[in-house]
Amino acid sequence: MDIATLVGIVSGVGLVMLSIMMGGALDIFIHIPSAMVTVGGTIASTLINFPLKKVISVFKVVKNVFLFKLPSYGEIIRQIVDYAMLSRREGLLALESKLETLEDPFMAKGVRLIIDGFPTETVREILEIDADQTSQRHLTGKNILDAMGTAAPAFGMIGTLIGLVQMLQNLDDPSKIGGGMAVALITTFYGAVMANVVFLPLAGKLGQREKEEVLIRQIIIEGIIAIQAGDQPQLVEEKLKSFLSPTERKVVEGEVANA
Repeated sequence: MDIATLVGIVSGVGLVMLSIMMGGALDIFIHIPSAMVTVGGTIASTLINFPLKKVISVFKVVKNVFLFKLPSYGEIIRQIVDYAMLSRREGLLALESKLETLEDPFMAKGVRLIIDGFPTETVREILEIDADQTSQRHLTGKNILDAMGTAAPAFGMIGTLIGLVQMLQNLDDPSKIGGGMAVALITTFYGAVMANVVFLPLAGKLGQREKEEVLIRQIIIEGIIAIQAGDQPQLVEEKLKSFLSPTERKVVEGEVANA
């Protein structure tokens, strides 16, 4: 589980709620018509922008942000180097015994392809297409969340305008102006919280997760091709570490040394 995402959302909502309670009554921030305009309008706008199937699938993608933790670069490289050593000793068919223990379907697919003897160009093409499709799913989820993060404040402002119009109709009664202004601003508050505590941060996390997963897929593809070519394990390790920044390489070298 990605604890940072959960802690961030809970702490963000919690701090807003604490600030409200310290400043006065919580019930004045609960306004059903305002929630209907902001939440309902955001959903409506999203459905107009994207197909229903894509909108529903974004919940699965967001769930993965919370529940699925990507393996570290060191774990991936160490695993590929171990497979390279086994392949050099006993041949590619020896990797078949490792398929049942592989948790990553992408790596298992690559290992299966080289065991079955497909040409290098075919293996690379199949794996790159698979990686690209995964990247596209994440980018679609990010785009949907970005759109929701844009729509929520906009519909909050629409709700505020509705409230202001209704308030201006009661200018002959000054006692109602303060309450009317407060209600008018609640929709802007709802939109700002939804966008900046939920939608935009989740979109940013999906974007970061997509970049990390793309790099992991690239490492796996090059590792699988190197194993198929019969490269020495040390050469495989150095080749895969070249994908990483100097800081990440030091971390990976430490993980490999402690393995």
